[in-house]
Amino acid sequence: MARLLGTERIRSWGLPHEAAALIIAELAANAALHGRVPGRNFRLTLTVTGPTLRIEVRDPRVERLPTVRPTPEPEAPRECGHGLLLVEELADRWGVVPELIGKTVWAEVGT
Repeated sequence: MARLLGTERIRSWGLPHEAAALIIAELAANAALHGRVPGRNFRLTLTVTGPTLRIEVRDPRVERLPTVRPTPEPEAPRECGHGLLLVEELADRWGVVPELIGKTVWAEVGT
């Protein structure tokens, strides 16, 4: 749902949305899977400043910070666990901001 709504917003702004859609999908999936706390959800924020689209996904778990895993060996493929490699490849910059309650994972893409 986050990917669909985010993509529609970006498209309505007249901006390229293909890379952003994949980044939104990965960050939202990570927040839902790893940042979930019962009764709390994540928040997606999109902002455009000059030529930069900023994607932020905030979740309530600060003790689980994201890390990029090394590329898997070809003989031991995995179906999950390497989505941040995709974010790292598609985004111009990305990072994480720990907060008192929760964290925000962000990525920036040039428009």
